Amino acid sequence: MINIGIICEYNPFHNGHVYHINKIKELYPDSRIILVMSGNFLQRGDVSLINKWDKTRIALEYGVDLVVELPFVFASQGADKFAHGAISILDSLGVDKLVFGSEENNISLLKDMANIQINNKEYDLLVKKYTLDGNNYPTAMSMALKDLGGVMISNPNDILGLCYIKEIIGMGSRLEPISIKRTSNYHSLELGSICSASAIRKAIKNNVDISSFVPSLSLKYINKDCDIDKCFKFLKYKIITSNDLSRYVTVDDGIISRIKKSIYSCNSFDELINCVKTKRYTYNRIKRMFIHILCDFTDLENSKCLDIHYIRVLGFNSIGRDYLSSVKKSCSVPIISNFSGIKDIMLDIEFRSSSIYSLIFDYDLSLEFKNKPIIK
Repeated sequence: MINIGIICEYNPFHNGHVYHINKIKELYPDSRIILVMSGNFLQRGDVSLINKWDKTRIALEYGVDLVVELPFVFASQGADKFAHGAISILDSLGVDKLVFGSEENNISLLKDMANIQINNKEYDLLVKKYTLDGNNYPTAMSMALKDLGGVMISNPNDILGLCYIKEIIGMGSRLEPISIKRTSNYHSLELGSICSASAIRKAIKNNVDISSFVPSLSLKYINKDCDIDKCFKFLKYKIITSNDLSRYVTVDDGIISRIKKSIYSCNSFDELINCVKTKRYTYNRIKRMFIHILCDFTDLENSKCLDIHYIRVLGFNSIGRDYLSSVKKSCSVPIISNFSGIKDIMLDIEFRSSSIYSLIFDYDLSLEFKNKPIIK
């Protein structure tokens, strides 16, 4: 039996995700599907419209066999660190293949670009040059790859896929990357039978009926009141009362004065981001920066969380349970099912971020330490 990995956020779980799972089952009928899933805070600096436990229920219902959590320290960061955490988990679990959506849908090309990033000494110099010229990191990266490889990698899923492949090569993993052609544009806000999560989130915000774009079970669990702006007053308080914003992850000295200058007059994430944004900082990078301030995630803590410390199981069916039993002894890190499994800084940060989520949204924090894995 082949072990297939998926890396996801499911914000929210929609028809495109059903297509992804079904396509894997079509390509690999005799397979197990292992899901590495972000929890309540996400890679674009957003909050999850469905909490981690309900996302787990949905995933199991639609054919996933095992769901494990991507810790906050990886899930809330840029593509490189996000990919490092997720690939490390899949590799530790002995997964055979990673299947991800891609606009370009050309694994050979992405492998060539990843090898340039790893092996070509000019690559880092060019990225630094283009960054000093005032470009943000994703743009500088794309420009450097264009110079050295003749191809511009700029679509978001291609960039993420490139990060996955770079991590696979870098850690010498036997994980094989497989791409599936995306059927919708990641940034498109147009609604259709299969559309982007961005389009669905916008529709929810505008009180548009989304029942045609998400499965009925997903519709049941979506928290339409889960808006990032509900965090803003908490963030504002943290910024105003902080003596040293530079201690937080991804907060650079160059942007602190702009944040301090703007915070008193701004009343939403969008307003504050647009006030402090420059060409060098992407919208999502600033949003992640604010989530790190909100959740009190510091550089010191981050320096102690460079690699995965554990694998936390959120749910499984009988196939996933049997697989866990078979890999538990050979896994290089502890596999845990609740907070009492180990004492660890990464788990402490996870609980803290979940506490923030529960303070603002309708989420029972006791689930974090009472819940055992969901069994289907």
